[in-house]
Amino acid sequence: MLPFIGPAFIAAVAYIDPGNYATNIQAGSQFGYMLLWVVVVSNLMAILIQTLSAKVGIATSHNLPEIIRDRWPRKVSIFYWIQGEIMIMATDLAEFIGAALGFHLVFGLPMIPSAILTAICALLILVFQVKGFRPLEMVIALMVFIVVIAFSFEILFALPEFKPFVQGFVPQFQGTESVLLAAGILGATVMPHAIYMHSGLTCRRVIGQNDAERKKIFRFELIDILIAMIIAGVINAIMLAVAGSTFFGNEVIDDLSVAFHGFSTYIGPIAGILFGVGLLSAGLSSSSVGTLAGDIMMQGFIHKRIPVFLRRVCSMLPPLILIISGANATKALVMSQVVLSFGIALAIIPLIVFTSNKAIMGQLVNRKVTTATAWAIAAVVICLNVFLLYQTFFG
Repeated sequence: MLPFIGPAFIAAVAYIDPGNYATNIQAGSQFGYMLLWVVVVSNLMAILIQTLSAKVGIATSHNLPEIIRDRWPRKVSIFYWIQGEIMIMATDLAEFIGAALGFHLVFGLPMIPSAILTAICALLILVFQVKGFRPLEMVIALMVFIVVIAFSFEILFALPEFKPFVQGFVPQFQGTESVLLAAGILGATVMPHAIYMHSGLTCRRVIGQNDAERKKIFRFELIDILIAMIIAGVINAIMLAVAGSTFFGNEVIDDLSVAFHGFSTYIGPIAGILFGVGLLSAGLSSSSVGTLAGDIMMQGFIHKRIPVFLRRVCSMLPPLILIISGANATKALVMSQVVLSFGIALAIIPLIVFTSNKAIMGQLVNRKVTTATAWAIAAVVICLNVFLLYQTFFG
């Protein structure tokens, strides 16, 4: 089992990034536990999408960008690479700003020194990536564990009421604002870079020589996915529940800095520190994953690579400039999620098309019910992201 544990944990980091913090905290503070069921549904959707991504790597020994390059016209793969780099920049914007906010909140540093410290830490984490996937996976898993510990203590400090908490898992809405927030949680679930990256982490990790071996490898990887994604789902549910227990009925939180001070005020200083530590760890780990995803995408789409340290420096420049200019960090986080919405369909559609093709997948081809479910999820996610884009610009 051990050789197969790791890829899903790296991919799962995309589901506990600072963007998730923002939507979960706002949903909990505004509607209490009501939208917990949305977190569960979004997690189930994520499990299926990441399973398809891992499966295409195992079945073909190629990552999804490589398959797109080989199967579709060159102009298409170049277009995919350009939009992929834009997605990585948007991803890194959210995650870098989240980590910088973590340093700012936990240690009381101004945002500019916090941003510089984030840049230094991000470059140090890259040292593990240069040594190979295994050291990076261990570091990422440690950071995820820190987030788990932080929010485990948070839920103990802000014990939710049992009956309203359980009722939160029953599908329900309360006005158009709750629908909009649910769309935000669901629409931000599937991250384009996580889809491309997961196939890259499984394609050459352990190569099956025949269909039987590949099916066995996939079964092991499925266990990895279930463990990692369930942990990510539990973290998101705890975030929302803690926000509901602490802020619901007191104030609506739409800013992570306000959330930090609110936890300190309503629960105690230690609760605020734990929130900040979790945000810092999630931001640093997810930012590192973005760099890895960018490397896999560039190699796959156009068969070229640049040094990872150069890539990391380039991806850090936009958030550094934003922070130095004094822009609102949380608003920048929200806008980055809007940019990511454009890349969702471009990642999901080829994933389903290829995993449904027996000539490509062999015995690991999707069953008809899997393909139908995947297309339904794709339709829901794409429609929700279009809805969010419309609300952002015209709502």
